[in-house]
Amino acid sequence: MKVVTIVGARPQFIKAAAVTRAIERFNRGLSPLGRIPSKKRVQEVLVHTGQHYDDLMDRVFFEELELPKPHHHLGVGSGSHARQTGLMLERIESVLTREKPEVVLVYGDTNSTLAGALAAVKLNIPLAHVEAGLRSYNREMPEEINRVLTDHLSTYLFCPTLHAVQNLSREGIRDRRRQVVKRVGDVMYDSVLFYSELAEKRSRILTSPELFSSSTERPTPNYILATLHRAENTDNPERLKTILRALSKVGKETPVILPLHPRTKKVMRTHGILPEGSGVRLVDPVSYFGMLRLEKNAKVILTDSGGVQKEAFWFQVPCVTLREETEWTETVESGWNVLVGARARRIVEEVRRAAGRRPSTKARGLFGDGKASEKIVQTLVRTP
Repeated sequence: MKVVTIVGARPQFIKAAAVTRAIERFNRGLSPLGRIPSKKRVQEVLVHTGQHYDDLMDRVFFEELELPKPHHHLGVGSGSHARQTGLMLERIESVLTREKPEVVLVYGDTNSTLAGALAAVKLNIPLAHVEAGLRSYNREMPEEINRVLTDHLSTYLFCPTLHAVQNLSREGIRDRRRQVVKRVGDVMYDSVLFYSELAEKRSRILTSPELFSSSTERPTPNYILATLHRAENTDNPERLKTILRALSKVGKETPVILPLHPRTKKVMRTHGILPEGSGVRLVDPVSYFGMLRLEKNAKVILTDSGGVQKEAFWFQVPCVTLREETEWTETVESGWNVLVGARARRIVEEVRRAAGRRPSTKARGLFGDGKASEKIVQTLVRTP
């Protein structure tokens, strides 16, 4: 079986790494779910659209995650949503025509996801969507449009949670003859379980003089970690100023570490936006291993990233989400995450409250058992 995997952004590299490992284990007969009595083997062809092209967002991740070098790098780069998606669609179609896969595998909700989905269905190639069924119900988000369209085009819908399965059912997408809907768990949870131990051994970020200027900080890190990259927060300069003003207030009490996404950095430079005071430490994007260690040891995490919300949940670090809604409603319902939008006073208040927050014990297992990737591979190879 030939599978073409399409990735283009940092979170997709992490998810794809988990499934690639599962494919390798299946081919060697080492899957923890047991071997399927079949001679079928999986050949994976990796396509990188080039949506993320910064070294710190791209090449370093491939090396650290030990992902194989992409068979095809499309070099699309940045641009408007229409231009970026259009270029990807044209170039992915060319790759699929040459490779003739039996399945196209896409992840998440980026422009790379939608372009891969459209190219596959136009060529009548079955489409598999990892992270199917997520909904924020905010149609102003480009990611929401991408995920909804991809789900309705997909043959295989691999859902991370029960909520995701229920969302699909409400839209008429159910497990039946022409569509396979399976709750497999979250492949990012697979990755966190696999890589967090390696990160402890290989990353020295907690002793970085760039982040921790005082040697007394290093034995027991005392900081808040922030990430900020969503278009809704970065494309509106006033909203971005408000969030950074709140981070500056938070930073007066506890240092805030903010690795800058290239998009955020560009907007800040264009509009001359900087946090006030010295409490917010602006740094370049960090590696995946570095990010895992920073998340695990933070007092509180402030983010607008879906993936970081979940990682905070898995590490049991209180999370304050800089959005009005989230696809990962489980993290909120469990009491481990709170939505604050861009309201400065609310941000500061919730960070102060976060230390006393305790998760619900019912939350365990919401994102699967760490074998989502294995279940995805076994579902694909069992299909006639």
